[in-house]
Amino acid sequence: MSTRETFGWRRIAVPAFGPTFLSAAATGAVIPVAALRADELGASLGTAAFVVALTGVGQLVGVLPAGALVARIGERATLVRAGLLDVAALAVAGWAPSLWLMGLALLVSGLASSAFFLARQGFMIDVLPRQLLARGMSLLGGSMRAGLLLGPVVGSLAIAPFGLQGAYGLAVLLAAGSVLTVLTAPDLTGEHERARAQEPHTGVFRVIRRHARLLLTQGMGVTVISALRSARLAILPLWALHIGLDGVDSSQIFAVAGLAELVLVYPGGWVMDRLGRMWVVGALLGVVSLSFVALPLADTKGELLAVALAMALGNGLGSGIVMTLGADAAPSRDRAQFLGAWRLTGEVGHAGGSLGLSAVTTLVSLAAAAVALGALGLVGLAWTSLWIPRADRERSAA
Repeated sequence: MSTRETFGWRRIAVPAFGPTFLSAAATGAVIPVAALRADELGASLGTAAFVVALTGVGQLVGVLPAGALVARIGERATLVRAGLLDVAALAVAGWAPSLWLMGLALLVSGLASSAFFLARQGFMIDVLPRQLLARGMSLLGGSMRAGLLLGPVVGSLAIAPFGLQGAYGLAVLLAAGSVLTVLTAPDLTGEHERARAQEPHTGVFRVIRRHARLLLTQGMGVTVISALRSARLAILPLWALHIGLDGVDSSQIFAVAGLAELVLVYPGGWVMDRLGRMWVVGALLGVVSLSFVALPLADTKGELLAVALAMALGNGLGSGIVMTLGADAAPSRDRAQFLGAWRLTGEVGHAGGSLGLSAVTTLVSLAAAAVALGALGLVGLAWTSLWIPRADRERSAA
């Protein structure tokens, strides 16, 4: 009997994807209004941008401590504690009487998010058979995307009667629902966690040194992928503004591209499981990179939509690629610490993509930034083609 026939997706659907979807929806509900909330507290445009960015700062600085935390107390306990911390942080951010307190709350929310999603990845590694690992990770990435897509929609409905606090109140309820789902869902990983609890714990930096070559080879590819993803989210609305489109046009383009990504989530996982990870890495980096290069040629809404859909094609197929590659490479011992370091390579890319886009746009032009990002992606494709096919062959032979 095949793995597909014996493995029950329904058994893991709620404990695996439910908390992730609800947590992402909570984040999505407040992303569009965080800058407006900072403005309510008297922030200038630049200060508001800084305050909003503190969530990303928290995610960046929190990844290594998150790995150590998961290693010490386990995935389930981390999910509960990180979820409760996020509930408190969102509540403070929504009702903070001062700008500095709101900024601190967003920083803490980013820290909690790092721990939460790192624990989610570890959970999936435990419950999935190796033959379905990529499909499971892709569905996990898809549940995040679905939550981030739905969050702004339901958040806007709450703003109408209750103001900006309505979005934050809804986010608190969604985050609390995520914690409740973790607490009430079947414990599918308890046996794995009890076994790991008997192992001696290794320091995060010792684990990084032990796996430095892997982090500097495949991990560099993850950094490039994450940089392109981060820059894509910023450059599309900027280009829409550049060619004279309004906010409605930009939102419509994002919505259509977001839906296209969701449709491609499972097929991308299937390709990774059946044909190898490099097929999807190649599609993601190749298609997205060429789309960046083509972006300066987009002069109309239809042309920009075509570029956005091309980016969605590559990004949707690669929905779970970063988590899948990390799961493939993760050692059985000291796994959480390694995954924290692996996630750090992605967070560095997220930060670098946005900063690089800003720098090149300021010094040269937005079109030059798009071409530079496309070139970076093609270099990343050449780099990953040296390492990931080898890992594919080793995994197939195992």
